[in-house]
Amino acid sequence: MFVVNNFIGAIAQLVDFLLMAYMWIIIGRAVISWVNADPRNPIVHFLYEATEPLLSRIRRLLPMSMGGIDFSPLILIMVIMFLQSFLVPTLKQLSKGMG
Repeated sequence: MFVVNNFIGAIAQLVDFLLMAYMWIIIGRAVISWVNADPRNPIVHFLYEATEPLLSRIRRLLPMSMGGIDFSPLILIMVIMFLQSFLVPTLKQLSKGMG
């Protein structure tokens, strides 16, 4: 049973890392949007390709653009923070409680 516990604990750590990495990608996308970045730059292209699917869904559901400011990255970061404070600890407690 300890193998399943360790596996779920490892999944929790991996999910936590992936959520944190994606949050930094969103922050990078927001910073890039403030400057006149070359859209042909591979880094800029990656940031837009990695974030646009989720950001466009948020924009469709909650059209909250006030004065030309896009709040969808902020909303997505709050969702990530919620998942980090709910999902990751739940998985960690699940891995400890299975023993």
